[in-house]
Amino acid sequence: MAILGSMARTLREVVYVDGVRTAFGKAGPGGWFWRTRADDMAVKTVREVLRRTGAPPESIGDVVLAATAQVGDQGLTLGRDVALLAGLPHGVPGFAVDRMCAGALTAATTAAGEIAMGAADLVIAGGVEHMGHHPMGAEVDFNPRFVAERLIDESAGVMGQTAENLHDELPQLTKGAADRYAVASQQRATAAWADPDGVYAHTVVPMSVFTDEGWVVADADQFLRPDTTLEGLAALRTPFRAGGRVTAGNSAGLTDGATACLLAAEETAVELGLDPAMRLVSYAFAGVEPHLMGLGPVPATERALAQAGLTMDDIGLIELNEPFAVQVLSWCDGVGVDPADERLNPYGGAIACGHPLAATGVRLMAQLAHGLERRPHVRYGLTALCIGMGMGAAVVWESLRHG
Repeated sequence: MAILGSMARTLREVVYVDGVRTAFGKAGPGGWFWRTRADDMAVKTVREVLRRTGAPPESIGDVVLAATAQVGDQGLTLGRDVALLAGLPHGVPGFAVDRMCAGALTAATTAAGEIAMGAADLVIAGGVEHMGHHPMGAEVDFNPRFVAERLIDESAGVMGQTAENLHDELPQLTKGAADRYAVASQQRATAAWADPDGVYAHTVVPMSVFTDEGWVVADADQFLRPDTTLEGLAALRTPFRAGGRVTAGNSAGLTDGATACLLAAEETAVELGLDPAMRLVSYAFAGVEPHLMGLGPVPATERALAQAGLTMDDIGLIELNEPFAVQVLSWCDGVGVDPADERLNPYGGAIACGHPLAATGVRLMAQLAHGLERRPHVRYGLTALCIGMGMGAAVVWESLRHG
């Protein structure tokens, strides 16, 4: 049956207006957010996005929030829960999504679909992960058929083991190269944090939290290690395999954090006087062998570029997640980018700031938007990441500051 008779439906352009994140705290008793609820972390970012953009709360058409562990303080229907806690009108709906590490990015692409189809004009999207309250895999019951019937390799459920598998699959990606990349990530992040008008001053919202020492302001990432050296990394143990190549130093730390952004129909942004930073061009998700999870962003990037009619040469800025240095190296190897390319993660990445799973996608988007604003000669940027159980995601964005 035809919808709307024979009338053709025109999809609307979707723009990214602004986005923020909390500082990322260490997961566990010593972390910023150990005594803070996950949903309250998300509330902070949602309120800040509304404050910064000036978007009318009653005009928000949906709130889409992601979490990997959808239980406890990040359970319920998280988007609706947080919308109510943030003081949005009761008429604003919300829901939760889960695509593990690509949760917030999937929240954004799902929100974009609503906007493109005309189901909403403005949508808040983001994610939260409290890995201190909900350790990775702690509340998961893996179906035994996965291994018993050899549907996947048993290493697929342990992310560190999948990183070791990448070293096996691509022996040219040495531990030395991974460690060098990790040092560079820490150095870039340290420099970015030192800039009082830099990316983190613009994208990280301080939050007052209660700790064992009383009330403090969580305003900086706790995993930043400016004194990281190659010699120090070489001495670290390899927890996922005896004599392995993956260490705590060339991996992202376990962290707590939340993110949120505002997406809009382009015409709505104009009507409301908003100041969008980027236009969504294309996106893709892809699957790979689950035990080689880190390869996922390669086919996703290729598909997203093909949809847009672009190549990597057209991409002037890249924000790629860094759960493991070898995963970054495998993406670089797969798409033909030098790991030292100045387009790649100029502000450091998850090796320095941490990776609170479902929150990370909007961090990448916010950093890309800031980077594009500082580089008016760049037209296109890319956000990409790998996803547990063998997937990848990539989104191509067009700068609205270009030229």
